[in-house]
This record gives sequence, C-alpha cells and structure tokens, in this order.
Amino acid sequence: MRLRKIFATAAVAALCLGEAAVADVTISQSNSPVEGMFDHFASLMGAERAAVRAVPMATLAALATGPRRKAKAKGDAATPALIRYDDSFLAAQPAAQGDAQWQCLQSALYFEARGETLKGQFAVAEVILNRVDSPDYPQTVCGVVQQGNRKGCQFSYVCDGNKDVMRDRVAAERAGRIARLMLDGAPRGLTAGATHFHTRAVRPGWARRFARTAAIGAHLFYRQP
Repeated sequence: MRLRKIFATAAVAALCLGEAAVADVTISQSNSPVEGMFDHFASLMGAERAAVRAVPMATLAALATGPRRKAKAKGDAATPALIRYDDSFLAAQPAAQGDAQWQCLQSALYFEARGETLKGQFAVAEVILNRVDSPDYPQTVCGVVQQGNRKGCQFSYVCDGNKDVMRDRVAAERAGRIARLMLDGAPRGLTAGATHFHTRAVRPGWARRFARTAAIGAHLFYRQP
C-alpha cells in the first residue's frame, strides 16, 4: 500500500513538472484523446521509476513494512492481555521475581492486604501504583511505600516496630504474583484512580474530603482531588 502511494506521488510530481506534455495529451497519430492519454501516461512511467529509484532502499523498506514496535528489554515480561481476579488464574502465572520495586510492592500487599480477597489485593496494588504516577508522591514504588513524616508512615506496617518477615509462604507467593502482574502493566480497573484506602473500622479525616471510588472487601477507596 505504501509503495503504491509512492508511485502515485511520483506520477503526480511528474505531471506537475511536465505541463507542456500535458497540453499534447490529446494529440496522437490516431487523433484519439484516449490513446493519447495512455501514450502520455506510459511516457511518465519512466520518470516515476526514476523517482522511486532515487529513494534510499532503507526508506522504501520502512514504508513497505511500517513502523516497528519498540522491543522490550531482555527479561521484561509480556504485558498481560487479560486479568481474572480468581485463584486459578493467579496460580497459572509463573513464579514471580523482580527487583527492589517488585519486592517493595510484594511486601506492601503482604502486610497491608494479605487477609483481603484477591480483588482487594489487586485494588491495594492499584493505589500504590496510582501514587507512583502522581506528582504529589514519590516516583518509585519503594518511595511510595516507605514514605513517612513526623505524623507517621503512609503504610502502617513500615513503622509499627515489627520485623517485616513474610512467614506465610503461600500469601507471600500470592502477593508476589500480583505485584509482578501489576508492574508488568495489568489494567487498573477496580478503584477508578484511587490514591487512598482505609479499613471500614476507621474513619480518617481525609475521607470526608476525598471522593470515594470503590468499596472492596474490608477496604474503602478514595481519590485525592
């Protein structure tokens, strides 16, 4: 399709450059306007071919094949095309691993939401990643999870004084798989851009100012204005 466009463009250019020849289109040995037109077009084909040959081969190849997708870095996991919030789907995912950002997200899910439903754990992961994307918060997962001030920590487990050891292996593997899926680009369709959450047992002051976006399991979710 792109090569045909090149040919058509070259033909138009040749026509524009050959106005004198266009005036003679209706003149032929048979005095037939149609035959004269075909004769003239045939003569233009030589100019068209010359114009195409002047285009570098690399350019022609790129036009013929279209733009290439940017390759993922070696070792990057493929973005999941579909997410199902059920245990069978999660169990079918490969054993998860990753860098420090993955470890921070896994830990947050384990200590903040391991008692939640699967959907509830995905929702907490959405909040953390929504914060990463917001200019109001640190730009890394670890920065968001470990953020604190004189009033305390954003995530209570970080500064509760307990040693953060994931002793429940099954829950840790579950949190790791969720973290891997979310970091690899799983859709965030549960919380409508929420940046905050709390359990139903408490009522923080900011909850009166922020719009509630979802209620999943024991948690209520909010989006900061």
